[in-house]
Amino acid sequence: MNSEDKTLVEIIDENKWIDLAKYINYVSAPQAGAIATFSGTTRDTFEGKTVVELRYEAYVPMAIRNLKSICSSARSSWDLHSIAVAHRVGSVPVGEISVFIAVSATHRADALDACKFLIAELKASVPIWKKEVYSNGEVWKENTEFLERRFKHGKDGSCCRRKIKTEARDIKGCGKPKVKEEDAADISTS
Repeated sequence: MNSEDKTLVEIIDENKWIDLAKYINYVSAPQAGAIATFSGTTRDTFEGKTVVELRYEAYVPMAIRNLKSICSSARSSWDLHSIAVAHRVGSVPVGEISVFIAVSATHRADALDACKFLIAELKASVPIWKKEVYSNGEVWKENTEFLERRFKHGKDGSCCRRKIKTEARDIKGCGKPKVKEEDAADISTS
């Protein structure tokens, strides 16, 4: 069985739930000593606002291609057995799961690090867009990971008086990249 056969990537249609057991069973194997999972759920508040639901839209063919590419990158960095990634589109009410990742490996460190990498990369680069719907309005959201990546590659919105500087991310580590805000004048342009 090649590595592509051990990778399951799905975008789940609106009004359908993510079947956690399906994805955990998919990555389960006798040689896997660890299964790491991540479950992203809709929370009820954000910065003091009451959240009613999240709404996701995706360019599905590209999202699937990007997710498969991210899974390949994870395989090249860690010794993994199986990977399963599912993301819902449409309305996701409070308390429901919008994204689920399951990773199996012989050892827990590989499974945990790869799982963290997968969700960070998904949020940074996969064409899935999120709108937060509040009790008193709604707003499209950009993920922190996306913004960090955008600024890292020089797309800093030069009209702004502030720039964000990010330090390099250690792909194998579980640490968050450090973000520092500086005045535009303090950053040399190269």
